[in-house]
Amino acid sequence: MHRRVYMDYNATAPLLDAAREAMLLSMDELGNPSSVHKEGQNARRIINSARDNLARLTSADAAHITFTSGATEASTHLLTPHYKMGRSDLKVSKLYVSAVEHPCILSGGRFVKDDVVIIDVDHDGRIDLDALETNLSDHDQSDGLPMLALQVVNSETGVVQPIAEAATIARQYNALIVIDAVQMLGRRTLSMSDLDVDFVIVSSHKIGGPKGVGAIISKGEILMPSPLIIGGGHEKGHRAGTENLIGISGFGAACEIALKNLHVFQEIGNKRDQLEQKMQNLASDLVIHGKGVERIANTTCFTLQGMKSETMQIAFDMEGIAASSGSACSSGKVSESHVLVAMKADSKSGALRVSMGPQTTDEDLERFLQVFEKMNERRLARQSEELAAS
Repeated sequence: MHRRVYMDYNATAPLLDAAREAMLLSMDELGNPSSVHKEGQNARRIINSARDNLARLTSADAAHITFTSGATEASTHLLTPHYKMGRSDLKVSKLYVSAVEHPCILSGGRFVKDDVVIIDVDHDGRIDLDALETNLSDHDQSDGLPMLALQVVNSETGVVQPIAEAATIARQYNALIVIDAVQMLGRRTLSMSDLDVDFVIVSSHKIGGPKGVGAIISKGEILMPSPLIIGGGHEKGHRAGTENLIGISGFGAACEIALKNLHVFQEIGNKRDQLEQKMQNLASDLVIHGKGVERIANTTCFTLQGMKSETMQIAFDMEGIAASSGSACSSGKVSESHVLVAMKADSKSGALRVSMGPQTTDEDLERFLQVFEKMNERRLARQSEELAAS
């Protein structure tokens, strides 16, 4: 009986022991972080410590971090036409996003649908910079400023976007820039001081922290969106509601571990490359999406000709291996992956995403290959039978 093998870190990473311990300790704190008495100060100290840990992980100013319930809330908070530059109102009239963004970005946040402009990507899933510049050059500045929202790493393929080049273009047209760094945090050096962007979105549970916690990291404090959640002065008035002390404490602990483990992802990238090579040796018609461009180290996304991704996902799961299908399932209805559609890839069959983390072992990868080989042999046998019968 094989133990379960978890290879779905892009969906969520296993909760780290350090995060669990920090959360358990914070449960014993009685005070409200907004209270001025000693109990409240103790709770506030935990939140400030977590904020400092996230700031160190991202080379950011801790004063510019706002905790949220997750990346979806953070994106809805930031994607709004209504901003303040100091005390002055600042209008953003259109939102520009790539076609492969996470649904929480593609939905447009608080923009109306007609004010969301989707920019095409190339066959590798990277934003078309010429199309971005064309759209921004056509933008009517008299109606309000443009905003660009762009992911650093695609959650399905692991493809890295040309953030610096896109930001350079966007700045030429006075655009506000929001970056989704959810899949990058803890896997590659992320430095706010090096990024020419206004806001960055991150999430706790992708790095081994608890679910239900995220953050907005801003370049400064002059430019800020109108609050999404109002009714109190929490988080400097940017996000009302008593802070999630337990979740934030776990996020802070995970950030501390992630900073120490950044170097591990170089080795993970080597293992990913070896895994892909071995799969291609077994199946010469294997298609690895985004392989020709820069990708995050822990992710491989592939299509096996003649096999639907859902079939592969179920087969792996029955063999004790957790991976993700590139197609989304909702209420029993299977739809095509919008990422593969935008890349003009084989969206009918979908793709299987395998994503690894520091806890992934060589034995896990060997087990995955064993199951892949069996699956491929069945596929080839079926194809031979179909060919003989035709």
